[in-house]
Amino acid sequence: MNINRKNIKKLKRRELLEVMLDMQSEIDDLKKLNSSLLSKLEMRDLDIESAGSIAEASLKINKVFEAAQQAADMYLHNIKNKQSDTDIRNLNILK
Repeated sequence: MNINRKNIKKLKRRELLEVMLDMQSEIDDLKKLNSSLLSKLEMRDLDIESAGSIAEASLKINKVFEAAQQAADMYLHNIKNKQSDTDIRNLNILK
């Protein structure tokens, strides 16, 4: 309800009370809407924090996998070197 000062002065007491009740009802509705929007905002903040945590965890897991891959590569390299050494020894024995 859009009422300016001049119009308010012209209203009767009963009309003023109705305007006040309408305004109170609108205030209550706006408070409910505000509360709902704040809840949604908090949920969004939690989702953003969670996404950050998931991204950090993913990076840490990737580092663990990289380290495991390096260890596996080093192990295979060592096995191949030992096999080569063994092959050379076997050839020397056969000579």
